[in-house]
Amino acid sequence: MLKSCCIYATGLFSFLLLILGIALALSNVFPKLVESVVEKEIVLKNGSDAFDAWEDPPAPIYMQFYFFNLTNPLEMLDGERPAVLEIGPYTYREYRPMEEVSFQDNGTKVAAVNTKTYIFQRDMSRGPESDLIRTINIPAMTVMEKFKHQPFYAKLISTYMTNKDEGLFTTRTVGELLWGYEDALLKVIHAFKHDVEPVFGLFYKSNATNDGQYVFFTGQQDYKDFARVDTWNNQSSLNWWTSDECNMINGTNGASFHSVLTKKEKLSMFSSDLCRSMYAVYEEDVTVKGIPGYRFAPPSQVFANASVNPSNAGFCVPSGNCLGSGVLNVKPCKQGAPIVMSSPHFYQGDEKFVRAVFGMRPRKEYHQTFIDLNPLTGIVLQAAKRLQVNVYVEKIDTFSQTGNVTTVIFPVVYLNESVIIDDSSVAKLHAVVVEQNVLINIPFMLIGIAILLGGVFMLLVCRHNMPESTAAEREPLLAS
Repeated sequence: MLKSCCIYATGLFSFLLLILGIALALSNVFPKLVESVVEKEIVLKNGSDAFDAWEDPPAPIYMQFYFFNLTNPLEMLDGERPAVLEIGPYTYREYRPMEEVSFQDNGTKVAAVNTKTYIFQRDMSRGPESDLIRTINIPAMTVMEKFKHQPFYAKLISTYMTNKDEGLFTTRTVGELLWGYEDALLKVIHAFKHDVEPVFGLFYKSNATNDGQYVFFTGQQDYKDFARVDTWNNQSSLNWWTSDECNMINGTNGASFHSVLTKKEKLSMFSSDLCRSMYAVYEEDVTVKGIPGYRFAPPSQVFANASVNPSNAGFCVPSGNCLGSGVLNVKPCKQGAPIVMSSPHFYQGDEKFVRAVFGMRPRKEYHQTFIDLNPLTGIVLQAAKRLQVNVYVEKIDTFSQTGNVTTVIFPVVYLNESVIIDDSSVAKLHAVVVEQNVLINIPFMLIGIAILLGGVFMLLVCRHNMPESTAAEREPLLAS
């Protein structure tokens, strides 16, 4: 009797274990438990790993610059399309700690400035910073654009440029184009208009400086607010664009994201380089150094023309003046300089921009911006921010220096700001992933144990019943 009780108790236990495992699997108790713990742990607060990584990113960040050297300046002045040759990379190690950090509103917000410093890496570069690049004379183009409707000043400036042999093109070193050089034309104008800087550089005053004060949400009240920008330079919205939607400051600064990500999310980011907010959507599953992740990338709709994406109508400046898909006129936020931003080689842009410049070869693997994130923790596994700086060039009748140039969006340089998770962070994240997998698989482990015990139960029942059957068959033979 005792033996039978043990056997049937085993069967009952395996059945109950099977029901429990199935119930836990269907209810998603353990995945929800893991997510709940992570949501509470990943908050910007002193002493947390999330805060330390946000304050001083441990992974090395590199900024690469690729210039477009103009090879046919005279032909371009005669109206032919420009031909360019890509030269690069010129690589810099980027350091970007958060400084002047102060918590506000009982720890629900944190203020900081993001100081960026760039150190040239000769061994990772094509050549030294003294390499010469021939490109559009951006200061001259800016001045001509500014005074084209003022004939008196235009004539004076044109005469000065002729006397000083200043034209539509210039040849400068990589270092000068990036970090600044004193321009003769700007220096003359500065003498009369002190608000005009005599020094020009594509990233002038961007090294060892910051782009203003940010106030971020810490994620204490809502995990989805982790590192989301509340205000930038004391403003909760922009004033460069012609619609409230386009002037919104949305999302993080692109360096951090909230935990527990889904494939259906739109990840919003604010970029001061682009003077606007943008978003990225899920593209594919990836694995980086053995860690699973989701790849998010901006879809073509982000920079699409207003005819394709009406929400972008506010980015057409002046109102209604849309250049086309894939480009953004940032003149309003670049002190009136005719700067147009795009993806490298006009990737995802209208074909007309690609055809207008000989040497453009857009390729997704080299020119797409993307972010690979671990979906549980939101940690950046790998990312590449790729932007191209262009100049809007056109013939200006009041300036002979523009010749018969055809209107074109001329590529000057594109940047690739990239990062990949460091090995120490991989080790920590790998431990989290292992723990997550163990907890999530507990219901399936219970189901497996239940099935195993069920098999043992069936075997014991068969063995227990077999001797009784055999004995019953032998009793009549003994009686005869």
